Amino acid sequence: MRELCRTDRPRERLCALGAQALTNAELLAILIGSGTRQKSALQIAEELTVHERLYREVARWRHVQDFSQIKGLGTARSARILAALELGKRVACASAVESECIDSPEAGAQYLMGRLRNETHERFLVLLLNTKNRVIQTEQIAEGSLNSAVVHPREVFAPAITAHAASILVAHNHPSGDPAPSREDRSLTRVLTQTGEIMGIPVLDHLVIGDGVYYSFKEHGDL
Repeated sequence: MRELCRTDRPRERLCALGAQALTNAELLAILIGSGTRQKSALQIAEELTVHERLYREVARWRHVQDFSQIKGLGTARSARILAALELGKRVACASAVESECIDSPEAGAQYLMGRLRNETHERFLVLLLNTKNRVIQTEQIAEGSLNSAVVHPREVFAPAITAHAASILVAHNHPSGDPAPSREDRSLTRVLTQTGEIMGIPVLDHLVIGDGVYYSFKEHGDL
């Protein structure tokens, strides 16, 4: 009986064993705080985490209203979860600090994964690099349905010229989670690569970020 009670008290378990010892449901239950008349906070959390599709979708939610489909979560509970998700995302981005060396497609993908992985819309970013392939700054060029008409070379290379970048790396995400490049992605890559050659600011790679995976035009010999 004592063991059963302990498993229903995730906050006490966290204090005693550390956050790493808790399940996803227990961590979520701490954010939820209190339960309802019908269910405990842990039961609500378990119902959410047991449904993999819904659980994965939560990471993409940006508004409190998105949580309305989960029974037992009001505005206050939803706000706490949303704040925790945003904080986690910011911490992940902060770990990939500016001036990091992007010396391989894998390093570029690691730098960008926290920024782009769970976005619900396509975002196109350009990393401005110095002569040692260290990030000078990161610029967002476009958001939405991306193609060569939306992502113009002028908009991509303008910040590179201003920052005196030696080279650039471009990247965008696929909200579907599948990083396989589209025909438009390939066309845009060719245009940007040709422009970079003319301007003397080479495009080192074009990364397509999916759900924990990525596609590198350089690795596949498509650059």
